Amino acid sequence: MPHAAVLGDDGLHKAAWMRETFKDLRDDLAEANAEGLRLMVMIEQRGCIYCTRMHEEVYPVPAIDAYLKEHYFAIQLNMFGDVPVTDFDGTTLPEKDMVKRWGVLFTPTTMFFPEEVPEAVTAPDAAIATMPGSFGKQTFLNLLTWVNEKGYLTDEPFQKYHARMLEIEGQEQE
Repeated sequence: MPHAAVLGDDGLHKAAWMRETFKDLRDDLAEANAEGLRLMVMIEQRGCIYCTRMHEEVYPVPAIDAYLKEHYFAIQLNMFGDVPVTDFDGTTLPEKDMVKRWGVLFTPTTMFFPEEVPEAVTAPDAAIATMPGSFGKQTFLNLLTWVNEKGYLTDEPFQKYHARMLEIEGQEQE
């Protein structure tokens, strides 16, 4: 099993599949697209027990770790950080102010984006899925798969997809 992420100088967990970028979502999306990956933005904070749970119990699961590496371009924002972030609409603010602008109240919050985002749109409006909080292993893997396979373009919402996958796999809801 892959190792759990280490803590960075900012007190946030750092996984090998996370990307260090200049946090310009327009550039990050372009780079993700160029690599054939899906853009995922993770908002976390120092001392967050639910972030720790994701980094210790969910992300290191071999199937999840491999799926993230193969299909996602993941960047991390610090809910109370000062690093400048540029939104899709061109607005640049420190992480803490951008997170506030987006109305994010909980960590972890993970946002998933389509391949194309119009210029005047903000991240919360562009997101095709937003995961507020810590989810179980199978729920998270199914969400990663549903987003990557563009399930949001079908008539099957995530909850129905997830229930169908659990039934196929003969697993309990987690």
